[in-house]
Amino acid sequence: MISFRDVTKVFGSGTGAVCAVDSVTLDIQRGEIFSVIGYSGAGKSTLVRLVNALETVTSGQVVVDGQDITALGESELRQVRAGIGMVFQQFNLMKSRTVASNVAYPLKVARWSKERRKERVAELLEFVGLADKARAYPSQLSGGQKQRVGIARALATQPAILLADEATSALDPDTTQDVLALLKRVNQELGVTIVVITHEMDVVRSIADRVAVMEAGRVIEHGPVYDVFAAPRERATQRFISTTLRDRPSPDALERLRHRHPGRMITVAVRENDGRGVDVTAALREHGVAGSIVFGGITEIDERPFGSLTIEVDGDQAAVDALIADLRRSTDVQDLGTREQPLGDDPLASAHVGAARDVGAGGGP
Repeated sequence: MISFRDVTKVFGSGTGAVCAVDSVTLDIQRGEIFSVIGYSGAGKSTLVRLVNALETVTSGQVVVDGQDITALGESELRQVRAGIGMVFQQFNLMKSRTVASNVAYPLKVARWSKERRKERVAELLEFVGLADKARAYPSQLSGGQKQRVGIARALATQPAILLADEATSALDPDTTQDVLALLKRVNQELGVTIVVITHEMDVVRSIADRVAVMEAGRVIEHGPVYDVFAAPRERATQRFISTTLRDRPSPDALERLRHRHPGRMITVAVRENDGRGVDVTAALREHGVAGSIVFGGITEIDERPFGSLTIEVDGDQAAVDALIADLRRSTDVQDLGTREQPLGDDPLASAHVGAARDVGAGGGP
């Protein structure tokens, strides 16, 4: 549906030039929810604005539904934009217009008849659960309701693509989940391809099929959400994951754990490989090793388990070594050693220290 081919976007020139998007090649499939994640200044918002040519590329090609939009004139671009809806972080509703009038506005611009506009607005407000708010003004709505109006307006002209740029960043957690559920309905029931720009890994975990991680204008990692979460290659990805699940003890937490648990500790990644999970209990029993969970967290991504458990293991050293070797055949195991002979911190947990400084960072190019 959307293809980026060696796309670069530079703002300014000379010594003041800023490369917001740097040599990005990426494909977004028709009918999927694709998320682009990155910290402030990563280039994610600039990337999405290249899809509807609100920003023009410096070099490379952007192909939308078979059309190279980098080769189109302004009048042709207007036709392309008609098939692309956009949802914004700050809602961008017109305060002087009612909810119904806000939703109807793009239809009026597209010269739909008054009767067709009325029918379409009623249909959309029913879809987003705001049929009773048609005559209300934005000032009378909650943040979640405002974003629902924004989604209804973005869907007015029946676009094939919906761009959501930090659409939940101004919302509380419960309202965020409501809006994400609505976006998922838009995708599943209307078949709209959705591109979600976010700095929140929980958003990606909740609704995305695939994800691209951006840093300094480049896509450093991309793929199915479960694959990227389960085996992150890049430190930036590891930092995002650690802020979402916090399933591994940070260096400070590990120090406290070692004070309370003098025995040998291991952290076992819990994930599904080729349809099979990791049976830690069976492995402990098989090797005659006792185990006590002292830290961890498990969640679901794409209806599959994901997370890790930190376990204090007690048994013959050779049996524990055999247990670790056995577990490593199917998953990642970090041997943390004992209080008396520590083997260092968990490198994936240590990534959280840097991530904590960036939590909540949004905006940027």
